[in-house]
Amino acid sequence: MTLQTIGIIGAGTMGNGIAQVCATHGLDVVMVDINDAALHKGLATITASLERLLKKEKLTAAERDAALARIRTSTNYDDLKGAQLVIEAATENLELKIKILRQLDALLAPEVIVATNTSSISITQLAAVTGRADRFIGMHFFNPVPLMALVEIIRGLQTSDATHDTVRQLALKLGKTPITVKNSPGFVVNRILVPMINEAFFVLAEGLASPEDIDAGMKLGCNHPIGPLALADMIGLDVCLAVMNVYFAEFNDSKYRPCPLLKEMVAAGYLGRKTGRGVYTYA
Repeated sequence: MTLQTIGIIGAGTMGNGIAQVCATHGLDVVMVDINDAALHKGLATITASLERLLKKEKLTAAERDAALARIRTSTNYDDLKGAQLVIEAATENLELKIKILRQLDALLAPEVIVATNTSSISITQLAAVTGRADRFIGMHFFNPVPLMALVEIIRGLQTSDATHDTVRQLALKLGKTPITVKNSPGFVVNRILVPMINEAFFVLAEGLASPEDIDAGMKLGCNHPIGPLALADMIGLDVCLAVMNVYFAEFNDSKYRPCPLLKEMVAAGYLGRKTGRGVYTYA
């Protein structure tokens, strides 16, 4: 299947980032959200991002203008009918995603591929609520989408080879490096990353080193660009805890037990950058 028009559900951080990358690589985009305010905010974010790239001489003014001209916004799902692939990038909520996918399934032509940008919800479970389970797949971009090179392509139990191959080629066209992943909680990156963050909290709780030294150790000893505790503050300690709770429940394995210190800090409201205090304090 030739992909020329990509539908995107959601104009938030991930949705507008995906829209920008698609548009800058010559694809037409229809970005849909629930109201004009969300769409205007998403389009403003894309415009500002393209301006930064222009100043850094990563693209020309003509390329910026062409990219913006390829993006159409709408609050009406009917405008997605011309898309060959639709990417759902709504809030990470199972009930909401199921509602959206059922709406899409009733609207789109049978051959249209539907992808989800979920970072945690089962692809097999989401595919099962559609009538196109073989044409349903996970396409997990990373934030910020225009800068991060990786895309996890997650196959549900029902995903066909043709769907996988089409989406993989799309990722390559977008200048990304795709990795193919089987459906499992956390997929690959978060499955490794979040337990590492959790272990850093155990190290901190045991008093083995200060937060600064733990982060410095991982940055300088493992060549990580940011330490695990600072990264937890950036992600949100509540998000890290929620992910660990999912792993603990799904795998029934004690190695995924959330660190008591992490649980206590979340209970205290110390969630990281978004609250001004986490492992570190932010002005």
